[in-house]
Amino acid sequence: MRDLAVERERMIIEHLMGRGIVNKDVLDAMRSVPREAFVPKSAREFAYGDFPLQIGEGQTISQPYIVAYMIELMELEPGDRVLEIGTGSGYAAAVVGKIAGEVFTVERLAALADTASETLRRLHYANIRVLIGDGTEGWPEHAPYDAIQVTAGAPHVPAALKEQLAVGGRLVIPVGGHQRVQSLLRIRRVSATEYRSEDVCAVQFVPLIGKDGWLDPL
Repeated sequence: MRDLAVERERMIIEHLMGRGIVNKDVLDAMRSVPREAFVPKSAREFAYGDFPLQIGEGQTISQPYIVAYMIELMELEPGDRVLEIGTGSGYAAAVVGKIAGEVFTVERLAALADTASETLRRLHYANIRVLIGDGTEGWPEHAPYDAIQVTAGAPHVPAALKEQLAVGGRLVIPVGGHQRVQSLLRIRRVSATEYRSEDVCAVQFVPLIGKDGWLDPL
């Protein structure tokens, strides 16, 4: 078994700082969250490689660089209220939870949501709440959010997510007409009716399934 502490520090230096991640809060959060706890036991020796890993139910945990980059794009501040769509293993929520005040994360697959909830509980992330539901509808009960991140590719930006973003808030979401190739967008809510969008880079995520996303293939 590899020395995971050494691998984690190598991830920080080579895969994050080496590729341009500069936000100290993001780097500190990535350094403090044990990624190996959020992947299957059979994959733990590969936890700090800069590539996605299968977590079951046809889903993946994103590569560390993409996790860090998306969180950096959200420009988080202590005390921020954050919505995440696509809990997956719970890893990204854990990293966000080290920076933000509250994290609300939505997962449509009950098996993943239950596993993530148990992992987060076991690691004492008391500021993170998990909901089983349709992520394209957000989590309106706790809106507005200072930042929203979506960890699955959408055919367009779901209207509910824009509505639940606070004025001044940032929404980071992969959007594209193909289920496996998207553009990563950062959208800022400038006023009650105005949003500004920037195309950051090309990405590949699993599809965002839901009423305002892709249709469930099953």
